Amino acid sequence: MTYAWPQLELTRPEWLWAVLLLPVLVVYFYRSLVDLPSRQMIASLVVRCLIVLFLILALCGLNWLDRTQQVFVVFAVDESLSIGEAGREKSQDFIRRATADRDKNSFALLPFASMPGSFRTDLPDVAEPVLATADVAIRTSDTDAGSHESRRKWQQGSNLQSVIATATAGVPPHFVPHVVLLTDGNQTEGDVMAAVTLSGPGISTVHLPTRDEPELQVSTVNVPAQVAEGEPFRIEVVIDSNHDDTAIVEVFGGDYRIASELRELRKGENKFYFTQQIKQPTEFSARITKPASSQTSAADSAPVTATVETFNDTLLDNNMASGMVFTSGRPRVLLIENIPEQARHLEWAMNEEGIAVDTRPAQGMPESLTDLQNYEVLILSNVPATKLSAQQMDVIRAYVSQLGGGFIMLGGDQAFGLGGYYKTVVEDVLPVRSDFEKEKEKPGLGMVLIIDKSGSMGGQKLEMAKDAARAAVDLLGAKDQIGVIAFDGSPYWVSEIRGGSQKGAVMDRIASIESGGGTALYPAMEQAYEALQAISAKLKHIIVLTDGLSTPGDFDGITNQMAASRITVSTVGIGDADQNLLERVAQAGRGRYYFATDVNSIPQIFAKETMTASKSAINEDPFLPILIRSTPVLDGVNFDESPFLLGYVVTRPKATSEVILTAETGDPLLCWWRYGLGMAVAFTSDAKSRWAAEWVTWNGYNKFWAQVIRHCMRKSESNGFVVDVQRHGSHSKVVIDAVDSEGRFLNMAETEITLIDPKLTSSSIAVQQTAPGRYEAEMEMATPGAWHVQVTQNLDGQTMFQQTRGMVVGYSDELRLRPADEDLLKSIASASGGTFEPEAASVFTPLKSKTASAATPIWPQLLLIAMTLFVADVALRRLDMSRIFGSELHRGELRS
Repeated sequence: MTYAWPQLELTRPEWLWAVLLLPVLVVYFYRSLVDLPSRQMIASLVVRCLIVLFLILALCGLNWLDRTQQVFVVFAVDESLSIGEAGREKSQDFIRRATADRDKNSFALLPFASMPGSFRTDLPDVAEPVLATADVAIRTSDTDAGSHESRRKWQQGSNLQSVIATATAGVPPHFVPHVVLLTDGNQTEGDVMAAVTLSGPGISTVHLPTRDEPELQVSTVNVPAQVAEGEPFRIEVVIDSNHDDTAIVEVFGGDYRIASELRELRKGENKFYFTQQIKQPTEFSARITKPASSQTSAADSAPVTATVETFNDTLLDNNMASGMVFTSGRPRVLLIENIPEQARHLEWAMNEEGIAVDTRPAQGMPESLTDLQNYEVLILSNVPATKLSAQQMDVIRAYVSQLGGGFIMLGGDQAFGLGGYYKTVVEDVLPVRSDFEKEKEKPGLGMVLIIDKSGSMGGQKLEMAKDAARAAVDLLGAKDQIGVIAFDGSPYWVSEIRGGSQKGAVMDRIASIESGGGTALYPAMEQAYEALQAISAKLKHIIVLTDGLSTPGDFDGITNQMAASRITVSTVGIGDADQNLLERVAQAGRGRYYFATDVNSIPQIFAKETMTASKSAINEDPFLPILIRSTPVLDGVNFDESPFLLGYVVTRPKATSEVILTAETGDPLLCWWRYGLGMAVAFTSDAKSRWAAEWVTWNGYNKFWAQVIRHCMRKSESNGFVVDVQRHGSHSKVVIDAVDSEGRFLNMAETEITLIDPKLTSSSIAVQQTAPGRYEAEMEMATPGAWHVQVTQNLDGQTMFQQTRGMVVGYSDELRLRPADEDLLKSIASASGGTFEPEAASVFTPLKSKTASAATPIWPQLLLIAMTLFVADVALRRLDMSRIFGSELHRGELRS
């Protein structure tokens, strides 16, 4: 430790304890028997104290401080493999010119690569490149095989942070440090800007060109982190080259070669794609670096390795890269089928394709995400919206958008618009709309809505009834006609029957309905019948909505008259409605009866009735599917051989959806899009024996549905627990984001990470929560080979999530084709007060505002003064100097 005062410093302050000798001198002074004048003895005491004090200061290493601008330069030279021959020549030439007058300059050479080499100041020839590992210096003239291997291993990395710290620490004291960093700026380890922030010296940077020999590399193999058993996935092989070439690209899955193709490569980045499917997880074993080698690993992982054999390449170490794929068990699908017995064809086909299907009726639709998140895909097959609650529809939306689940709606006479999904949250999720432009040849519809406005309908009931009426009107086409009757104790026309082109005015009139009065349904039905009798329309329909017991009337008679006039009647009851009467009216009127336990379902009922009554949302003419957009999802499915489908629901595709198949009319048949984190698919025909009666016996039926389902199924990262492994050099960071089944952040969970290295040695890694629902851990992955990360998260003693991720550490980043990072070099120089690309002759020029303390030892002077005072002390002790100090009493007289 060093203590300093202004202009002074003590380099060995531990000797200050010797000042304790001064009291001893005072005690000795009073006990001395020397009989001399007292003033002379006091002078002797003072001289002795000064002698001791000067000796103590000399032992403490007292230095005189002054400011200096004398520079000590450290040339930090990048000797990594990314530096080409031109770069090495540039660095040697720069140092040679900078140190041409070396006798007047102080400097050192510090070669570095993956770590700093030996700090050399005794350089016989600075032009000679000095290479060093942590333990042994290796000259370029060495021919020993072991030395060459150590050198090459040392060269496979660039740690700029470490070399700056070493260069700064190696500068002798009392010099202004100046680090000249000669490198390409491509760091593979550490954070150089962190070192620059902490370091004091100015750092000038000299850009060295990277190697320019013909080079080709497999940069990365991109594969999904996890796939379901049997799920097809795409392998992306990225190859970079600094020249045009032709290469053999081979892709291996475990020990099996997937592909071997001769490909043309262009200068720059080249991407090639291959498709793979994992059927049995145990068939794959992990690979370290070469296709022929193997490594025992977890049974549910499959490495994918790509190699390149080329005709013009320099380095072979970077011709292979790998990616790790983990497999889960059989994917599970929840099929909600209106009539479960009709789902047997799809169940059997998916079971043959390795997909487990759980079929339930509409009543089995989950009410919460807790149940639904156990499935990768939800399929609704001909299930009307009237059988789903608002809560269940919200669950579907959250399952797709937040948990990344897959959702498929199959067609039928109670699906899409026919099922009442118009303007529901489920329609928001779907890639198609239920409304559409009606074709000219479709029959026109005349419809009257009869709405109970009695006092008991006040509040939410009436508001939902008005919303339902407006939705029904909105679905009508220009050829359709619509009228609205409201009734209490007596009926009145809210809007008399008018054409669909005036539906805006009708919807405005509907908003004026207010509650009050009794309940007299029969007069309203009579007026509706008379009005429909007076119009010309091929289809005529009445929808009745009431919540109470009506006054008596000839309901059977009026209903039979309607039926005889081909006017259909559907009824909707809510609250205390007379269900027997309404059901009897609907049955006699050849319509449908609904009882809405939830008033929120009334708009879906009206939409469903409107679409069903118009008979325009369904097309039951046989047709052949037309593939209008090629997609790898349907690879292997030959639509030229597909049989007829016998019908579909007419819909309209949304703007950003992908229409894959259409009917011969151009209406969408198969359509999908991304919704939030998940995928939604619409297939407007069905998958059973009504419209797909010929498809179920087609040999492409199984493959078609298996590939569509696997395409939209929830990926493993999207089940509320996302594990992301980020690698930078030998350092890796695991980021975990966790939410519970309700979409809430999972906090304060006990998170454990087990890291398994390529030698199957496991270690536990500390995990910290860094944000709501986010946990992070850092680890070292330096050894080449397959690494496995097992993540387990527990809360209140219960295991919430458990996942395994893998990463293959291949060749060093030093072997990658990268241009010099001049921006980083400029940032280093700017942040430290140095210069980018300085002139060689200027590196010893004093840096602006940079000074150092120059220490001048003064202990020799202190010793000389102490010796002089010692002679004076001897004289004061041996000679009588009464003439000088006076004739006052002697010490002996003083004592007496």
